[in-house]
Amino acid sequence: MIRSGRPRSPRGSGSRLREEILRATAELLTRTGHADAVSIRAVSELVGVSPPSIYRHFADKDELIEAVVAQVFEDLADALRTATDSATSPMTQLRDQGMAYVRFALAHPEQYRLATAPTDTGGAIDQVLTSGAFEHFARTVRTCMDEGTMAPRDPLPIVLELWSVAHGIASLLIAKPYLPWGDREAVANRVMGAACIGFSVLDLIGEDPPTPETVTIWLDRLRRTEPPP
Repeated sequence: MIRSGRPRSPRGSGSRLREEILRATAELLTRTGHADAVSIRAVSELVGVSPPSIYRHFADKDELIEAVVAQVFEDLADALRTATDSATSPMTQLRDQGMAYVRFALAHPEQYRLATAPTDTGGAIDQVLTSGAFEHFARTVRTCMDEGTMAPRDPLPIVLELWSVAHGIASLLIAKPYLPWGDREAVANRVMGAACIGFSVLDLIGEDPPTPETVTIWLDRLRRTEPPP
């Protein structure tokens, strides 16, 4: 019989223990750098309970990891919410939300990798379109359209494309940290800013998608008709 040094939990404290298990799993993911290195036994030892206590809350390790990833999406949504300043323009809010996304990914690389890894399951890690983070992006894109910064249309493709930009730069910064990025914050800021502004520029050009030649002609006309600031 396995015994732990943890005192017997009082009645009704099951939800608190579940949160402790999730925090311990997230800590192990960060410490070990890979889900394969996390085991039910290791989690139970960190929390101070027996393995059967873990199984009372999670059927197996996969379900435990999935619950941790679901929590990652919730934490990511909180990060985007905190980064959103209603006093700024919707376009600035969109850029700031993208930056909050990148910062969160860099601060939690293993949890982020799990949250965005390919999967065949229909669990919480696949519910991107209903996540709070996705909704924050979508709401801000709709506001940009309402105020005229972007042309009115179905916001879903734009949200997915902006999400892919944030994911792309975050993933590269995590996977290839030794490339000569320079200031990672500045790089991510330029990438996200260019992506957000790009949609407005494409609307002005009026061709979807524009060719490089079309953009070159448009820029040449702009330079000839408007003096530099």
